[in-house]
Amino acid sequence: MERIPHRELRSNSSQILREVAAGATYEITNNGEVVAILSPPVATTLRIRPATRHGGWTEITPIKADLSPAPEVIDELREPRV
Repeated sequence: MERIPHRELRSNSSQILREVAAGATYEITNNGEVVAILSPPVATTLRIRPATRHGGWTEITPIKADLSPAPEVIDELREPRV
């Protein structure tokens, strides 16, 4: 198990994650203290479900907003306050 500082993980995350996916395990340190262990998931605990797509934006019915009172409200808010 290799030990790496969190800055290295941040800087080389894609490479490190590829290595973890290939079976590597890392101890992640912060100020020299081990704070996490990064390892590949155990197959029995990995729950992957297929992506599903139901509908989409094209099925959303547009609505018309009634903005007619807006000018009156704005005028009222602009009136001088006592």
